[in-house]
Amino acid sequence: MASDPSGPPETLPNADDAFSDLEMPDMTPKGLMGHFGPGLILMMTGIGTSHLVTAPAAGGRFEYALLWCIPVAYIFKYYGFEMAFRFTNATGKSMIEAYSTAWKKWPLWYVLITTLIQCAVGQAGRLIAAAAVMYYVGYEVMGLPIELWMYGLFLAVVSVAIILRGRYKVVEIATKILAAILVFSVLAVYFRTPAPISEMGNFFIVQIPDGSWLIIAAFLGLLPTGMDVSLQASEWGKAKKKGMSKIRDRMEDMGLANRFDPFNPNRDDLSVDTSKLPANAQEYCQKWFKIGTWDFRAGHVISFVLACIFLLLAAMWLFPSPVEGNDVMGQIAGIFTESLGQGWMWVFMLGAFAATFSTAFNYFDGWPRIVGACSRNLFRGTAELSGIGREDLTPAHRGTWYSEYNIYRATMLYSLVTSVAFVAVLERPVFLVLVASALAAFVAPVIFFLNFYYCLVIIPKQDRAFYPSMFARWFGWISLVVFTGMTLVLIYWRIWVRYFVE
Repeated sequence: MASDPSGPPETLPNADDAFSDLEMPDMTPKGLMGHFGPGLILMMTGIGTSHLVTAPAAGGRFEYALLWCIPVAYIFKYYGFEMAFRFTNATGKSMIEAYSTAWKKWPLWYVLITTLIQCAVGQAGRLIAAAAVMYYVGYEVMGLPIELWMYGLFLAVVSVAIILRGRYKVVEIATKILAAILVFSVLAVYFRTPAPISEMGNFFIVQIPDGSWLIIAAFLGLLPTGMDVSLQASEWGKAKKKGMSKIRDRMEDMGLANRFDPFNPNRDDLSVDTSKLPANAQEYCQKWFKIGTWDFRAGHVISFVLACIFLLLAAMWLFPSPVEGNDVMGQIAGIFTESLGQGWMWVFMLGAFAATFSTAFNYFDGWPRIVGACSRNLFRGTAELSGIGREDLTPAHRGTWYSEYNIYRATMLYSLVTSVAFVAVLERPVFLVLVASALAAFVAPVIFFLNFYYCLVIIPKQDRAFYPSMFARWFGWISLVVFTGMTLVLIYWRIWVRYFVE
């Protein structure tokens, strides 16, 4: 990348003093768990409908035949997510800022429109899974005549109230608690009666049974989660205010980095030359980058293991049976009761609720956060009143309808109302989940390409700590081609051939 002749000076004499207050993060295992955040949030956002509805639907209908979909999705989507983490750690900015540098800002409009759709349809698919857990406990166990949509409304209101109270910090804390509950309960249930070793060969055998296309698309779309969540993770990483996100404003004030103007966008203004930082600041940013990378990888691996377990459990205990209806969790729980006993059923239901509720909860923050981020990069009025953290808010932020804070809140309310309405009206909740998941699959290749591209063109190539390695670049391109190709094949098979050829 060519240097900007009008950019910041090479060094400043007081740079060492300016960054002397930076405390190096604790890199011990205990310290790392305290530092983890955006990666675990990404994991728990994904472990919900894809694991608790899509995987049981796959195992219940097709036994072990679709096991191959899980490693394919996790392997070939890895760098689409990783690049979003990398970009924020390298620049202190979110991917949304990078998108604003494109021609006519078309990626922002693309993300804004698809996010508003997902806020309604997608969130309904996520919310219904958590509501289904409560529906089973309330109706089947306790005999309470409460409809599914009422549980959805209750969970939506609780989620929004908690998030508005604490925003990012409360999302991170809630995620860690729910993750611990989920991992313990799922592992306990699985190792009570694990799947036969002989069936593990299905991981390496590509099978496409009749009628499985929608589930395959759902797997590709929402394992480990929708690619659009990478943008949310980038915003969460920025909100955490660690590493480069913490010192970026300070660097700009000192002239060590350019200020980025989304209404006069210049890619070079997003990049950071870390060689201009004193040694302690470089070490500080690099350690937080390592933490962010480990955070993401840990979440990715845990999510993969749990996805496999959920499908294996469904193949063992649900096949052959379709998973559908308002009592989807009741069907699963009933099988566990018959096979493992009442006690293990309750362990499973506890994990199921942790998984599904965390997904809906995080999306109530994530999607409105993206709508707000798009707005601050599209509209000057919103840009002048940017920020949703408590430290950012002024009376003008609270009293002006187009501030990022009020757009964030309005989008959250819109998501609450529309998602609950979908849950109340539609009679086939599992089908809704699968459609929402498939929609995420068709959006994913575009987000993947943009994340990958902007990391390559904005992060300085000479910065070996942050710039993608040769392996990452090559495998990233291969992954993008494979993932996009599979998406196009699905579109060709199920849309073009079905409706225009046949």
